[in-house]
Amino acid sequence: MPKNTHKIAIAGVATLGAAAIAFTVVPADGQTTTTDSLSSSRVAYSSGQVRDVKASVTDQLAVSSLKVEAIEAKKKAAADAVAAKKKAAATAAAKKKAAAAAKKAAAARKAKAAAASRSVNRPVVKQVVVKSYPNNLDGWIRESLAIMKKKGIPGSYHGLHKNIIRESSGNPKAINDWDINAINGIPSKGLLQVIPPTFKAYHVPGTSWNIYDPIANITAAANYAADRYGTIDNVNSAY
Repeated sequence: MPKNTHKIAIAGVATLGAAAIAFTVVPADGQTTTTDSLSSSRVAYSSGQVRDVKASVTDQLAVSSLKVEAIEAKKKAAADAVAAKKKAAATAAAKKKAAAAAKKAAAARKAKAAAASRSVNRPVVKQVVVKSYPNNLDGWIRESLAIMKKKGIPGSYHGLHKNIIRESSGNPKAINDWDINAINGIPSKGLLQVIPPTFKAYHVPGTSWNIYDPIANITAAANYAADRYGTIDNVNSAY
């Protein structure tokens, strides 16, 4: 029987995704007949091509990694810029607030100093309390004593009262028209019976120039008595 020898050649490149299979039938007499072919051409490959492919993939991965890092770096730089801008804005706002507070404090100090200065320079106005006295003999004597005290004229309530009662019985309109003064044309008048020349000479400033005015009459008579007798209290008769 003739003996047939079959030779099968298989070539494949897994990484490239292509394969070709060829079947060859060799008879005993040495002739070769190709019965079928799944590929019209053989695929040649080498280890160098595989290395090139791996290198290309590695390079692409490296480039992609660099791009990712660049994007992340850009994002971080943008975030840092925003943070820096916010920080600068916050610092500026704090400085502005501090400046406003300092300005307000300075204005308050200035106003306080001005108020203090006005207070120092403002003259002290003392409120004058005008004391009122009753319109009677008691009131006239007490008011006269207050004026006498201010003017330094001596005299007491008792000294004034006893002489007024003796001279006029407490009548401010009393007039003497019979004594020597009346004969000479200068009659004594008022509570303490003062003649016009004496009233004019010893009139106390601040009182009326009317000789019949009770206060004016008492103070002028007390002033005359102080000059001649030391005090109205020393007068116990006509003076």
